[in-house]
Amino acid sequence: MKKRRLYVRSIILFVLLAAVAYTLYANFTKDNTMKVAVGEKAPDFVLTDMNGQKHRLSDYKGQGVFLNFWGTWCKPCETEMPYINNQYHQYKEKGIEVLAVDIKESNVAVTKFAERHSLDFPIMIDRDEQVMTEYGIDPLPATFLIDKNGVVVKYHTGQLTEKEAKDFMEQIKP
Repeated sequence: MKKRRLYVRSIILFVLLAAVAYTLYANFTKDNTMKVAVGEKAPDFVLTDMNGQKHRLSDYKGQGVFLNFWGTWCKPCETEMPYINNQYHQYKEKGIEVLAVDIKESNVAVTKFAERHSLDFPIMIDRDEQVMTEYGIDPLPATFLIDKNGVVVKYHTGQLTEKEAKDFMEQIKP
C-alpha cells in the first residue's frame, strides 16, 4: 500500500514538474519580435467603424495614418484617448487619419466609451482579433505610425502623452 502511494505521488510530482518545465520553455522561446517591423509596408485590412462605414487601410494612401490598438478596459488606453482626439482635430486637415481598433469588445461598450470621452475619429472593432494578430500586438495600447506610402515609420507600446501624440502626428504628416 505504501509503495503504491509513493508510486502515485511520484507520478503526480513528475507530471507537475513536466508542466512547469514546459511552461518555462514556452515562455522563454516565445517569439517576442513584432510581426510588422518599422520600414515594412503595413498589412492591409478592412474593418467597419461604429457608424457602419468600412475602412481599408490602403484607401488612406497619400495620408499619414495613426493606427491605435486599444480596449475600453485598458486604463492607459483610456488616459491617452483624449490626447489622440485633441491631436486628431489639429491634424485631420493636414492629411492625417486616426484609426482606432478596439480588440474584441461589444458595440455597446465601445459606443459608451466613445461617447463618454467625446471621441470622433473612426473607431473599429477587431472582433476576431485577425488584425491584432497580423500586426503582432501585445500589450495594449499599441500605436503604429504609417506614412503616406503605407510604410510603418514607428511602433509604440504603452500610454501616450499629449506631446507624444502630437510629435507622432508630425512624423507622419504628408
